Amino acid sequence: MNFTGKTAIVTGAGRGLGLSYARELARRGANVVISDIGADPLGAGSDTSIALQAAQMLEAEGCKVVGHHGDLSSEAGCRQLVETAIEAFGQLDILIHNAGWVGYQGIESTDAAFLGRALEINVHAPIWLCKHAWPYLRQASDARVILTTSDRAMYQQYAQAGLVAYSAGKMAQLGIMNALSMEGAADNIMVNAISPVARTRMWGETGEPQNLKPEWVVPGVIFLASPQCRHSGYILRASNGQFTATRFTEHPDVDYPVDLTRVQANSPEQIAQRWDWIREC
Repeated sequence: MNFTGKTAIVTGAGRGLGLSYARELARRGANVVISDIGADPLGAGSDTSIALQAAQMLEAEGCKVVGHHGDLSSEAGCRQLVETAIEAFGQLDILIHNAGWVGYQGIESTDAAFLGRALEINVHAPIWLCKHAWPYLRQASDARVILTTSDRAMYQQYAQAGLVAYSAGKMAQLGIMNALSMEGAADNIMVNAISPVARTRMWGETGEPQNLKPEWVVPGVIFLASPQCRHSGYILRASNGQFTATRFTEHPDVDYPVDLTRVQANSPEQIAQRWDWIREC
């Protein structure tokens, strides 16, 4: 897959998965804006060197990249990132919102600052980024948006105590994906999500992992960013070099919202009596 002539923004691209995405896109010919505020593992703080050092490293490898250090918690910060891409390369074809962090707070300990950081990067940022990227994506021949979700949020069996704020943000990105996949259909803007599992600094990984390697997620993101991806509204799960696509989809016999073609019940007592049947459906 050749991305020559394409321009991509990758957020959270100074390290870890985001850097791996940016490097592979650039190696395949894309112009890439590497955005990273350089926050700590809890989403706080700032380090201007992270994005700039990543950009310098890739430039030394012969890649066409620009480093961007900015705060994406506000609309102004997101607009400025998009403007950076346009000023540097004159167009925008691919937006990958990878930035995020994993922090634990039990529900009784949750505080406003912690919750606010989670929602800013997972809910506000993708909306503001897409708002300001949209006019340029509409002009692109094969525009692609890739958001980031998590199996920890999607599947109850993988949920962990203390991840309420994280899970809220990751599930919100699926709602954003669904809405924008419909809004972008007329202009051939494909909007999908990656659900990656990789051992990075967010896991406390400091060396080279033996499994769940970040580079094994990269092929899935590259595909979603490419013209070969012709579907929108999918979640691509990636773990240990394996991939599976899923989406929330309705049974074809349903006539929403008047007929769910499911179990009829006229009282809570009937629901209780038929619960096993309802649950199985």
